[in-house]
Amino acid sequence: MEESGASAAAVVPRLLAAKEESGKSFSDIAAETGLTNVYVAQLLRRQAQLKPDMAPAFRAAVPALTDELVELMMRPPFRSYHPHIVHEPAIYRLNEAVMHFGESIKEIINEDFGDGIMSAIDFYCSVDKIQGADGKDRVVVTFDGKYLPYTEQRSEHMMSRLNRNAS
Repeated sequence: MEESGASAAAVVPRLLAAKEESGKSFSDIAAETGLTNVYVAQLLRRQAQLKPDMAPAFRAAVPALTDELVELMMRPPFRSYHPHIVHEPAIYRLNEAVMHFGESIKEIINEDFGDGIMSAIDFYCSVDKIQGADGKDRVVVTFDGKYLPYTEQRSEHMMSRLNRNAS
């Protein structure tokens, strides 16, 4: 059963409290579990589903997680966001960067791969901190998505038509 956005909102503070009690950062938990730090944050915000084979490692990394919370984390999430979140400065700037660089990124994807897009489902994301050449901290956001080519829409390849015509 899929949870609603409202019930996710009730669970997220409990999940984040368990993380806080662990004293670990998202990156610490990621290092212990072998997940990316962004995926760990998604799990704790109910934006991703904890897979059963990962549950023991995640529970070991965040000991305050109860059986109930782990069970909730293993349910398919209701992936959404609050519409006002786009006004939060860090999120606004990420959107601004993607919008500003998006057309050029699209052109390079098309030039290097062909007519297609990057998957946001078969997708990895991480946030890392590095020191720049000037000695100042820099944020590195990595989007690592599978390339998905657009397909030519030929009737003879449309399985639903083939199956309908066969009956």
